[in-house]
Amino acid sequence: MKERFDYGQNPDKTEGGELISSYGCDHMTADAEFLLSKAKYKAVTGREQRRDADVLCYQIRQSFKPGEITPEEANHIGYETAMRWTKGKYAFFVATHTDKAHIHNHIYYNSTSLDCTRKFRDFIGSGRAVRRLSDRICLENDLSVITNPKLHSKGRFLHYGAWLGTERQPPYKEQLRLAINEALAKRPADFDDFLRLMEASGFTVKHGRGGVISFLVPGQERATRLRATTLGDGYDPEDIKAVIAGERPLPEQPVPAPAAPRRVNLIVDIQERLRSGKGAAHARWAKVYNLKQMAAALQFMQEQNITEYDQLSAKAENAVSRFHTLTEQLRRTEADLSVTSELMGAVVRYAKTRPVFDGYKATKYSRKYLAEHEAELADYRAAKATMGELLGGEKLPKMAELKEKRRQLAAQKKALYTEYRSAQEEMRQAVAVKANIDHLLGVTDGQRKKEQER
Repeated sequence: MKERFDYGQNPDKTEGGELISSYGCDHMTADAEFLLSKAKYKAVTGREQRRDADVLCYQIRQSFKPGEITPEEANHIGYETAMRWTKGKYAFFVATHTDKAHIHNHIYYNSTSLDCTRKFRDFIGSGRAVRRLSDRICLENDLSVITNPKLHSKGRFLHYGAWLGTERQPPYKEQLRLAINEALAKRPADFDDFLRLMEASGFTVKHGRGGVISFLVPGQERATRLRATTLGDGYDPEDIKAVIAGERPLPEQPVPAPAAPRRVNLIVDIQERLRSGKGAAHARWAKVYNLKQMAAALQFMQEQNITEYDQLSAKAENAVSRFHTLTEQLRRTEADLSVTSELMGAVVRYAKTRPVFDGYKATKYSRKYLAEHEAELADYRAAKATMGELLGGEKLPKMAELKEKRRQLAAQKKALYTEYRSAQEEMRQAVAVKANIDHLLGVTDGQRKKEQER
């Protein structure tokens, strides 16, 4: 037991012991406390089990999807899982490990109760029961769960790392980028030396037509070209040669984008689906789906510190109002940008065709001159008409002023569009959460449905 506890409390895995929480015991002396409780159990009850048949403690391992949770949140969820599983009657401690691709908890709980009058008895199906409890807590915290757990040949659930695939090799492009960086870090003398280093590391180098270089990663069927459009900035042959010559630094590995937050969707009206002909299987799916959406709605309200229905209504109304305000601002900015760009184009055309019109005027509007320069004169008239329409009698600004105005409007549009997308997502979330809460409370009537559809 001490050996298992030492593994769970390893400082290298728990960020120096910061990711350990306990209940009813001190995790540093848990092994001694667990054994002491068993001695008290014998003294209180007079019962004693054979040494080879007695269970000293139980362990639960709980893993999470990479990129979806922080170590502190994982430890909190592990603590909640242990508390609800043991109902607060058994001492336990939770150690959160961060040394793998997926954050995971090791939960150790005593087999003897805190009052030393009973022992925890494992039962048939306890593994499924603890999995259901863990899934429920994860859903309540807007986390992913394994919807179809896979079994190996012995009938037990697969190790989470094997199920998720985190123990498999990274994608071929990522392997290739890492190998290129490692080869360049060895300071090859020239490009040919760089290719030899790549071959020595197990990559097949292929020379195509026109000097195209491709690499075949071990296990890969189709070669990957050495070019920026395939591998990213800094991975063109010219870039590699510049790194070898010391003219530029090593290319940077692209950072994977963080996982997008889960969107709250509208829950399914199960009874309506059943009336429309859907079967029992669909109803079971809908129940799980609705549970996920309500858990996501709960998480949204917790993050926004919403505890009252009126707060939720105000949040939804404000989100809708902010979205429509930004939509109008964006529309006006785009209109102003369009007008400015059109005016600049008209000014350029006017400046180009003005000498032609002056020549036409100098010939006293000669028909021959008109026939020779009809297209230029038509452009002149159109440009002058456009300028008059857009300026509305105001003085024509200088081209430098128009360029600066267009630059400012373009920057304003870019900033507004970013804010607009954020407001749009916030509005969708708030409206969906409110609709789900309305459905849960049974306050959805015909008028609310019309408002929702609108």
